[in-house]
Amino acid sequence: MQSTYAFYLHSSFLLYTLLVKAARGEPVSRPPAWMMRQAGRYMSVYRKLAEKHPSFRERSETTDLIVEISLQPWEAFRPDGVIIFSDILTPLPAFGVLFDIEEVRGPVIQSPICSEDCLKALHPIDLEKLHFVGDSLKILRQEVGDHAAVLGFVGAPWTIATYIVEGGTTRTYTTVKSMCHTAPNLLRALLSHLTKAISEYIIYQVESGAHCIQIFDSWGGQLPPDMWEQWSKPYITEIVSMVQNKCPKIPLVLYINGNGGLLERMKGTGVDVIGLDWTVDMADGRKRLGNDICVQGIVDPAYLFSPLPAVTEEIQRVLKCAGPCGHILNLGHGVLVGTPEEAVAHFFEVTKSLKYESSSQNHAMEESKLLV
Repeated sequence: MQSTYAFYLHSSFLLYTLLVKAARGEPVSRPPAWMMRQAGRYMSVYRKLAEKHPSFRERSETTDLIVEISLQPWEAFRPDGVIIFSDILTPLPAFGVLFDIEEVRGPVIQSPICSEDCLKALHPIDLEKLHFVGDSLKILRQEVGDHAAVLGFVGAPWTIATYIVEGGTTRTYTTVKSMCHTAPNLLRALLSHLTKAISEYIIYQVESGAHCIQIFDSWGGQLPPDMWEQWSKPYITEIVSMVQNKCPKIPLVLYINGNGGLLERMKGTGVDVIGLDWTVDMADGRKRLGNDICVQGIVDPAYLFSPLPAVTEEIQRVLKCAGPCGHILNLGHGVLVGTPEEAVAHFFEVTKSLKYESSSQNHAMEESKLLV
């Protein structure tokens, strides 16, 4: 597999893709843009496909369907990043955690971990069981050519642990939070196992063709900052170290839902890009994080329900606050169900109509023809 990574590492595509360059803080001609959940239920073509294939796991674990869904927004909007259609829970069965997805309850873990004996069911990740992920990334790489970056993603250990301990989704996180005090050694053992499995899964995605990986600590924001520092940050930091050791040129993005109180701590993990959510103002986020790290975001997904001129104005405001170096335009959360497709198209059209002044010393941005 190392030879595969070496091939991608030395390809001009990896070195010069707009999104990858921005993630590394290198000069770019315009801001790259993609959207979290850019493939999904807001698109009519996706809804039609889902009618034929109603099982989410079938859609997210079948190579042909993964590729087709991942490419739907690419074919419609030409974003600068094409993210694989998958789920943060997808790798769980590959290391011993079985789950179902029920229509009403969502993900349901068959055997939640609540004792030391439960840990015995875990085993090293079997990447062969995730071949559909690797196969899909290889095909996506071929399909988008040198026109966009292929993105993979994973869930952070804490976030994955919330599902495994709680038995599924939760609004309170009381079981896993109490475990921090009632069974800290058990929780640490689980998080350590997840850290190793997730690290190997990231490397597998890179070796299969991903040029950038986003780490979703979706429920990290449910922890007070001091507890996130203890129960999430060390494990993300370990993942970053392991991946950077194996794949030093691959940018890593960290996104946390509700991350306003964690920005400086997130930077301490060593990732290349900090994804801001919509509760953080871009100017404040950039000031707190500095100019030595890339930021991603940060248009409120609800803006896409607004008149198109308002969308244009918000994009321009965000870009001016972020500055022309080290910024990837994105939403502050995933695309919402019911979002007008014309608004998504407009988002990308406006972004592509903007350019940075190449010789500017004051980070000014000039407009080319805005599509409004």
